[in-house]
Amino acid sequence: MARTLLCFGDSNTHGTPPIVTRGEAYRRFGADTRWPRVVASLLPGWEVVEEGLPGRTAQFPDPVMGAHMDGRDGLKIALQTHGPIDALTIMLGTNDTKTRFGASPEKITAGIAGLLDIAMSLEMQARHGDFHLLLICPPPVLEQGPIRSDFSGAREVSLRLPELYAALAKARGVEFLDAGSVIEVSPVDGIHFEAEAHLRLGQAVTEAVRRL
Repeated sequence: MARTLLCFGDSNTHGTPPIVTRGEAYRRFGADTRWPRVVASLLPGWEVVEEGLPGRTAQFPDPVMGAHMDGRDGLKIALQTHGPIDALTIMLGTNDTKTRFGASPEKITAGIAGLLDIAMSLEMQARHGDFHLLLICPPPVLEQGPIRSDFSGAREVSLRLPELYAALAKARGVEFLDAGSVIEVSPVDGIHFEAEAHLRLGQAVTEAVRRL
C-alpha cells in the first residue's frame, strides 16, 4: 500500500515563482518544478499531497487577504480531508513576518507550536494513526523587490527563526529541517524560490522523510 505525505505550507509550497511586478496575475511553477512534486519523484511508493496556500500564516487572519489565511483552521481542514497520512511537513512563518502583523520571532514560533499541537492532538492521531512530522523553517527573507514594503523589518525577525524552530521541534519530539541551510530566497522578490531552489529543497526534504 502506498504511503502518504501531506505537505502543508504557503506560496513556497504551492509553487509561486518570484514576483516581478506587484499585482501581477496568478502564476505557479509546473509540476516538474515544485518541491513537493520533486519529493514525489524521488520517493517511489509514496503519494504526495500538496497543501500550499499563497499568503497562509501560522496563526494570523490577514486583514487584506482574508481570515482563511490563518493556518490553524487550514491544517485542521487538510488533516480531515486527506488521509490516513504517514507523514506531514509544515513549512510556514514567512508571511507571519509581514509588517502588518508586528510579530516577534517568539510569537511566530508560538504559532508554529499551535500547528504542531493540532497535528499531534488525540483527534488527529486517532484519525491517521502515529504519523511522522517534519517541521521545516523557511529561509530568511530579503527586504527587496516589488513586495518589500510588506516585509519591512522582516529579515531581522526571520533570521532568528531557525534556532527557535529547532528548539521547538526538539521539545515536541519531531524532525527538523532548516531550509535556509540548503537554499536561499530569490533576490527578485526576497520571498519566493527559484526553480533550482525547489529542486534542492525537494532533495533535502526527501532525505529527511527517509529518516523519519
